Amino acid sequence: MSVAVKPRASGFEQIKYEKKGTVALLTLNRPERLNAWTPQMMEELAAAIEDANDDNAIGAIVMTGEGRGFCAGADIEGTFKTRLDGKDPGNDTVSGSGGVPATVDWIKLTRTAKPLIAAVNGPAVGIGVTMILPFDMIVVSEEAKMGVVFVKMGIVPELASSHFLIHRVGWGKASEMMLSGKIYSAKEAHEMKLADYIAPADGLLDKAFELGELVGANPSRQVRWTKELLTQNASETDLKLVQKRETDRLHECWATPEHKEAVAAFMEKRPPKFR
Repeated sequence: MSVAVKPRASGFEQIKYEKKGTVALLTLNRPERLNAWTPQMMEELAAAIEDANDDNAIGAIVMTGEGRGFCAGADIEGTFKTRLDGKDPGNDTVSGSGGVPATVDWIKLTRTAKPLIAAVNGPAVGIGVTMILPFDMIVVSEEAKMGVVFVKMGIVPELASSHFLIHRVGWGKASEMMLSGKIYSAKEAHEMKLADYIAPADGLLDKAFELGELVGANPSRQVRWTKELLTQNASETDLKLVQKRETDRLHECWATPEHKEAVAAFMEKRPPKFR
């Protein structure tokens, strides 16, 4: 793997936050627990994404896992057992969505952020899958495995996954995944369109960074407005409203420096400079 990254000062305990050129890299960093999810991890991820959003040098964000796992789902002892013992495992997870701290609106954050690309390097189950479903692209290592196993824990899915999974794989396959709790290979995940790309283990981050640099080269304002339109219009049946949303944003685009730069670059036969 040839991607070199430079750490950013963060003070995070359960993730690492680094950057290379125009791409930020978030790494779930609990390898001794296969990066099992905690409410603290979610808050740290949210803070890092918000920082990347505010960094004009960053065009896209890649998320992966440290060690041999991506995310083995929620930390059973640290979340479910703690809650059953009568203690909130995080920052008001009862008021939050799907057990997430009330301080984090994960779906709004991911769908309004700069482009997010998941680089799934190993096992991803439960929230290890559902938290990346609203990402813009998912790349899996040939060694990855993925499963939506909530029913086997006596609970139901969260983080709007019963919406996003249907969009990714269709009604029948989403039903199979969620009702069976089956674990799928990387090849199966790719074939069912749960994963957009599959890559050799040693080329996973290279592929994720390639995609990040591809989309990150575009103007962030217009990229994020396009994500907003995809989010709003994906299930919209009122096509007049769809067109109105697009036209309203188009009118805003006409007045932006990015649009003026793109036109000038075309006329001058040079690449546009958005950063």
